[in-house]
Amino acid sequence: MTAPLTPPHQPDPHDPWQAPPSGSRLASGGLVPPTAAERRAELVRAAVTALLLTAAGLLLGLLWLWLAPRVPLVSDDTAVYLKDSEGEEAIGADGTFVLLALAFGLVSAVAVFLLRRHGGIPLVVGLALGGLLGSLLAWGVGTWLGPTSDVVAHAKEAGKGVTFDAPLELHAVGAAVLAWPIAAMIVHLLLTWVFGPRDPEPEWEFWGSGQAFGPARAPGAGAGVVDGPSASVDSGAGAEGDSGAGADGGASGTADGWPRRS
Repeated sequence: MTAPLTPPHQPDPHDPWQAPPSGSRLASGGLVPPTAAERRAELVRAAVTALLLTAAGLLLGLLWLWLAPRVPLVSDDTAVYLKDSEGEEAIGADGTFVLLALAFGLVSAVAVFLLRRHGGIPLVVGLALGGLLGSLLAWGVGTWLGPTSDVVAHAKEAGKGVTFDAPLELHAVGAAVLAWPIAAMIVHLLLTWVFGPRDPEPEWEFWGSGQAFGPARAPGAGAGVVDGPSASVDSGAGAEGDSGAGADGGASGTADGWPRRS
């Protein structure tokens, strides 16, 4: 009595982590690399995105100048002091800039995704670079258009005992400047992951397709290679002697190509 052969492991064809089968190659209609013209178009779109976001930094700087709290100073003709030594206006200026930069990062990422859903590495780099340059421009615009940085001259101009505003400054420069590009990249990544188009899975074709290989033949059995997956296996005289099924016409194999249990 012969034992049934265990069918080989059949991997899930839709498993993205499944390695390609041995003896296979990419089908001719698979993924096509972008042409030189398409790469140039991506670079142009990335450069335009960076320029537009850099220009948007002007609006961020004006909003920061308008919304940031002022630090009150006072002079007694000998020195300049904080009018409220326990005030939090200096921290409030940094917080205002960071919150505005996060909002600009969110809006810019959504706008770029809606205009260009396919994304691409150059576009994401342009988004991050534009946010960084826009933050630097906003910082410069706010400090330039804000109160003068010459505190001594400003105190003399204001007079003794008169309150005047300190220069608009960023103390946490690194966090404030990087808030816009980091927020833009994170939001754009999430939008692409949830709503972005999916790349088609590559198709594999076997060398010598059209022939299906059946199970390994048992000792004394007939040929184990058939022309199709639904063809039967001719077991020959050896299988007839093992099974004793002469009434079946000498064919002990089933229709799917596997030996019949004796």
